[in-house]
Amino acid sequence: MDGLPAFALARPESLAEAVRVLVAHPEGRILAGGTDLIPNLRRGIGTPPVLVDLSAIAGLDAIEDAGGGLRIGACTTLAALAGDSMVAERFPAVAEAARAVAAPGHRAVATLGGNLCLDTRCVFYNQSEWWRRGNGYCLKHRGSVCHVAPQGERCHAAFSGDMAPAMMVLAAEVEIASATGTRVIPLDALYRDDGASHLTLAPWEIVSAVRIPATAGVRAGYRKARARGAIDFPLAGVAVALAVEVGKLASLRVAVTGTSSRPFVLEGVEALLGRAPDGEAATKVGKLVEKQVRPMRSTATAANYRRQVAAVLARRLFLGLACA
Repeated sequence: MDGLPAFALARPESLAEAVRVLVAHPEGRILAGGTDLIPNLRRGIGTPPVLVDLSAIAGLDAIEDAGGGLRIGACTTLAALAGDSMVAERFPAVAEAARAVAAPGHRAVATLGGNLCLDTRCVFYNQSEWWRRGNGYCLKHRGSVCHVAPQGERCHAAFSGDMAPAMMVLAAEVEIASATGTRVIPLDALYRDDGASHLTLAPWEIVSAVRIPATAGVRAGYRKARARGAIDFPLAGVAVALAVEVGKLASLRVAVTGTSSRPFVLEGVEALLGRAPDGEAATKVGKLVEKQVRPMRSTATAANYRRQVAAVLARRLFLGLACA
């Protein structure tokens, strides 16, 4: 890696001030933990004139009770999420996902907001400057062709954050600060299926908090597959949340990460409601995953393997939660 490019560092003391800096410098970048941003800058991926450090803004790292649910500040570290007793008691899937991210040193500084807004990844993108230049760059950065699908017109870099699916299955919402105030949207509305522009945020908007509503009777979990048992991003990650009443499925949500340019909630699971949460239902969940997960060769691992492993993770997690 090379050294960092020249930039100005802003350390605002309020969200309003942070937004004003980004309005004045639309090409600026937000700095929280920096575990993904800094390596990319050292690879020559982007030269933002300003980095907006959010660490001086009070309250952005708070985990608060919200009527049985939680409100979690975007600058809460993943280590804090993984070790918080209220998170573990109410939403163990969130703690599981936080523990699954990278290594302890990363989790100590990486933040919830950073993981939710993680840049998409690809073997043709996350490389050194000289390597990317030798390949004519790519559609995501400075090039005109997606090397994953050269005949197409969109970037297929994959979103690899762990926190999004675990929160999506719990119907989480995000608070977004902008120059006109704060708006709240469902977490899945934060993403679009375009690897080059996968977030629906304007350049001057900031994810400031996540809200998770109370979920009585719901069991949820998160599992991921990766090349190594630690550090690696997910080749596929699956979250499941379900409720069983009188031996029948009363609710079911499944979300997937690592296989597409956005994390997404599985469609069609409503057909399983009212049925026994048995092996047959688990097989049907796996089949739905196989049909809707369409990974491309954006990692060093075969795309079909990632599709198959996502289905296996979903089946196993479904049965484990149903029998808990």
